[in-house]
Amino acid sequence: VPHYYEDKPEGGACAGVKEDLGACLLQSDCVLQEGKSPRQCLKEGYCKALKYSFFECKRSMLDARSRFRGRKGY
Repeated sequence: VPHYYEDKPEGGACAGVKEDLGACLLQSDCVLQEGKSPRQCLKEGYCKALKYSFFECKRSMLDARSRFRGRKGY
């Protein structure tokens, strides 16, 4: 196995944003106090900034300009 594959982070391009979005939803009052699922809370508008960042990161993977500018997100 070439050595440059060993340092590559697991989970894909937008894994950091996705992980933060999941943590935000699980720690929200919607899930903890109201007992709803994270999917329902996401549809109700919780964690909007992270949801938008995840959307932009996924969209940048399809954008041809990202080859030159790099992916958005972290």
